[in-house]
Amino acid sequence: MHQYIFFGYTEMTLRPEGAGFGDGVGLELLPQLHRAAVGERKVGFPNIEKSADSRTPRDSKMIGGRSVTKSTSMSDAKLDHVKLDHFPPVNYDLHAFYYTWYGNQQFDGKYIHWNHPMVPHWDPKIASSYPKGKHVPPEDIGASFYPELGAYSSRDPAVLNAHMKQLRAAAIGVLALSWYPPGLSDENGEPTEDLVPVILEAAHKYQLKVTFHIEPYEGRENSLYSNLKYIIDKYGSHPAFYRYKTSTGRILPMFYIYDSYLTSPGSWANLISVSGSHSLRNTQYDALFIALIVEEKHKNEILQAGFDGMYTYFATNGFSHGSSHHNWQAIKDFCDSNNLMFIPSVGPGYIDTSIRAWNNHNTRNRVNGKYYETALSTALLVRPEIITITSFNEWHEGTQIEKAVPKKSSQLVYLDYLPHKPDIYLELTCKWAEKFRREKEQWLM
Repeated sequence: MHQYIFFGYTEMTLRPEGAGFGDGVGLELLPQLHRAAVGERKVGFPNIEKSADSRTPRDSKMIGGRSVTKSTSMSDAKLDHVKLDHFPPVNYDLHAFYYTWYGNQQFDGKYIHWNHPMVPHWDPKIASSYPKGKHVPPEDIGASFYPELGAYSSRDPAVLNAHMKQLRAAAIGVLALSWYPPGLSDENGEPTEDLVPVILEAAHKYQLKVTFHIEPYEGRENSLYSNLKYIIDKYGSHPAFYRYKTSTGRILPMFYIYDSYLTSPGSWANLISVSGSHSLRNTQYDALFIALIVEEKHKNEILQAGFDGMYTYFATNGFSHGSSHHNWQAIKDFCDSNNLMFIPSVGPGYIDTSIRAWNNHNTRNRVNGKYYETALSTALLVRPEIITITSFNEWHEGTQIEKAVPKKSSQLVYLDYLPHKPDIYLELTCKWAEKFRREKEQWLM
């Protein structure tokens, strides 16, 4: 669950209503965004010439719709034959955001994240009318849906295997792993960086790849250079480590940078422009760096910073400029004209009222899969190189495509996927993964 507070749009519809649609009305109220907006972090942009070599060429057209060279070792071939022949072909241009912050008593000695506290409204008058305290797993969890696997631990090898199986059944090729450096975590979690090798191994069994979704930890601006080196040095040689093949034949790691707007474009340029003072460009640690677009003004800031592209993350159509479907074509046009990748994020719905009880105006009803298919259809219209899915398992915000089951206790009734089966969103993803692959072949002809 990301450190974002949501505002301002109508409830329970496929698309919000009203004159302000898609312009992120109320975003200035977001504490972090507001600080950046009023200049607390403002630094003058460096005068970077945006020539073809001022950042890694995106060269985004892909070969045969496959962005990663597949390992052809004997063990892989055997694995494919033994275990994977009944799965659909995997689409490496479909990336799903994946979280490992869940814990339970069996594997962690306590519940982690399932017992998420209720986040109070910032206005004490409003906050006083909503419940306080923490959820009490396993019957009462910080989510509106209930996982088929129960209140699981991300450290449970059987859970990791089941997740990889679900991702592979959905034809998702890449999981974008929520990442904090060793010893760090979100405020409700515990460090899980030690799980990365286990996740790489679990993914490799199903021929999946792992990329990294860099979270906004304290001191990120100053430590990111060494953190990215750490990731590439430690995991870059693993066969499940994701690399993207550009049309010029470069094969590069990719990093999604969440809340990238918290750091000024000038500071980013030091790291990711060719002329930057601590530049990663043209070194063994060069990569594709993908920034989060929230507001419209972020387009130019992302360009000036030297990023290689932008993604939208939020599953609430209408919440931000970037997450509003009707803005995607204009963002894609901007990216195309500036040699950037546009990576739209699609989600099956949104509901976070189990942890932000006051936020029902940002709920997006799943409409039995129609909301998800509308988002996927809109994403395909802009012909992106990659589509991201928010999310595989962000249960707090109700964006998960992971299997959920009907559940009720004496106190509450969870939402579910009925009348469909628990795997409906995996099935829909698989259908659209194939559609995406076929359409991309047409675009490249």
